[in-house]
Amino acid sequence: MSNPVTLNAPSMVAYTPAETIELVSRAGARKGRTRPDKTFLGAVSAGCMLSLAAGGSLLVSAIPWYIENAPGIVKMLSAIIFPVALVLIMLTGAELFTGSTMITGVAVLHRRLPIQNMLLHWLLCFWGNFAGCLFVMSIFMGYGGIFDHEPYRGQVIAFVTAKQLDPQWHQIFIRAIGCNWLVCLGIFMGMQGKDVVSKVTGMYMPIFIFVMLGFDHVAANMFFIPLGIWLGTPGLSIGLYIWKGMIPAAVGNMIGGTVFCAGYYYYMYLHAEADIALDGTYYATQARLEEGTMSTSTLQGGQNGEMSGNTTSVDLKSGQN
Repeated sequence: MSNPVTLNAPSMVAYTPAETIELVSRAGARKGRTRPDKTFLGAVSAGCMLSLAAGGSLLVSAIPWYIENAPGIVKMLSAIIFPVALVLIMLTGAELFTGSTMITGVAVLHRRLPIQNMLLHWLLCFWGNFAGCLFVMSIFMGYGGIFDHEPYRGQVIAFVTAKQLDPQWHQIFIRAIGCNWLVCLGIFMGMQGKDVVSKVTGMYMPIFIFVMLGFDHVAANMFFIPLGIWLGTPGLSIGLYIWKGMIPAAVGNMIGGTVFCAGYYYYMYLHAEADIALDGTYYATQARLEEGTMSTSTLQGGQNGEMSGNTTSVDLKSGQN
């Protein structure tokens, strides 16, 4: 008789919503205490990857016949390409300003991170994203001449005009709230998965929707709008971008991330609830491991002792024990 196969069922299912927001809280506590130089460099990396995906989404949408006759298909093509940005950022551990509003926001609400650490993290991520976007926009897209010729130049100018010049201040602000609600949902769903395919699928869907709807993402606009300025979009200036683009998009994104995601999920699953274990480990134990006050051998010994007398059943459909 062949040897029996042991199936590790928990690794095949996703985290529950409660477990996921606990994971977000732990990530926020850790990220909020990361060395400032590492946070800033991670944000620069995120800005670069975001800009590369944003450039690809602009190129694929520059199809004159479809722009005139089937604009929805053009948006769909852009929406297929752009989510690659969040996939690259999340899988490489880079720092995105919009996502940090939810991740560190939950940690603050959970009293695992001081508010000053959160604000510093936001500041470093914001300017790091901006530096990365400007680097890719100027060096690779600008001096590289990617958008110098038609129809690509005209598509950038038309896109930036519709994105920055046509809407009013309050419209950009409202769209930015919806944008980061969806972006943080993508991050939440990405963290909920336990394997790469599940993570990518979870991240992809909300970002696809936000691009289709034309919502405003402050970090993505750090690439789009400066590129429009570089190419000489009529009526567009740095001052106009800061006042009408950067400020309402940033404030709206912060509200979308902190209120609609961090606040909601914290209240639903963490507020006034018992501590949640992730893969059998509670936050206090995890924190002691990271601080070096507890060894992994001690933890494993305790877990083996507990597991020897208990049998856990797993619901493969819900992921709940």
